[in-house]
Amino acid sequence: MSFKNQGARVWRKTGEKEMPKCLKSSVKYPQSVMVWGAMSAAGVGPLCFIKGRVNAASYQEILEHFMLPSAEKLYGDEDFVFQHDLAPAHSAKTTGKWFTDHGITVLNWPANSPDLNPIENLWDIVKRKLRDARPNTLDELKAAIEASWASITPQQCHRLIASMPRRIEAVISAKGFPTKY
Repeated sequence: MSFKNQGARVWRKTGEKEMPKCLKSSVKYPQSVMVWGAMSAAGVGPLCFIKGRVNAASYQEILEHFMLPSAEKLYGDEDFVFQHDLAPAHSAKTTGKWFTDHGITVLNWPANSPDLNPIENLWDIVKRKLRDARPNTLDELKAAIEASWASITPQQCHRLIASMPRRIEAVISAKGFPTKY
């Protein structure tokens, strides 16, 4: 017997037919949104919902209006090291000058290296928390993301940051090949 082109098959118990965990969304064009957020071992900062593409100028606006207040909230007057990837807006000369002008140290991260930034794991946590949410509008999606982000605890952030030495050691041991992180 062939099941080609008949969709996914699901085994479920009697009475589970309409339970959300047994259903798969069939939205043809799901809502999507680009979000910027910051974290430290002390917790998370405010989110920035981004419209359109991010270039160096718009990224610097995000840094000015979201990263600086986040840093103030999370660090106060303490020095910190900022980590981001090597996206073109992040590695632009004008962005480097912005950080220098603001006296912020940026973690030097080599090109073509694994993305070990712990915020990627935090975004995975946020996405897992959103699995049962079924937003129908962009506003509902944003509200669900904000609620999920607000539920992130400082302890979760601290654990992710504290895992960095293990992550780096795993990459070194694997000679740059994939790791469990």
